[in-house]
Amino acid sequence: MIATTAEKKQGRLRAALDHASGDKRFKILEAHMKKFQYRQDALIEILHKAQELFGFLEDDLLLFVSYKLKLPPSRVYGVATFYHFFSLKPQGQHTCVVCLGTACYVKGADKILAAIEGHSKIKPGETTPDNRVSLLTARCIGACGIAPAVVYDGAVTPRQTATAAVGQIQKWEAA
Repeated sequence: MIATTAEKKQGRLRAALDHASGDKRFKILEAHMKKFQYRQDALIEILHKAQELFGFLEDDLLLFVSYKLKLPPSRVYGVATFYHFFSLKPQGQHTCVVCLGTACYVKGADKILAAIEGHSKIKPGETTPDNRVSLLTARCIGACGIAPAVVYDGAVTPRQTATAAVGQIQKWEAA
């Protein structure tokens, strides 16, 4: 017997809710949703909390949020993929975010990014095979006065060079 699309969707939802029943992080997330009264306009805040709890937004987690907020899964997925902050894949132990805003780009962010890619053999959005480093880019981090800026594990670092950025990656690799 071939399952219809609706039956497949229902099965995935049941699996997501079953998975949620034994994980304390889902209880914390649901308490966060309750704080926002399960309002659909709180989707971004709820996704931020989900990513903080789980590290990334996997499909089952997005389905759980969709069900609880009574939103179509396509809307939740659309928001999660539109905003650069959200990640649908596990991140490495360390994250390096190269700002590609106009000021940073003019001052050499493209060279910094190319040097990191060349050294680590990964592209933006990827993680090294050993799961040590994830490379990301941002359209702008709002630090134009200190361009080019790179964010290492959440810390904004001013006036970076390709050499300094690769040096930071090498420190992480050596640790």
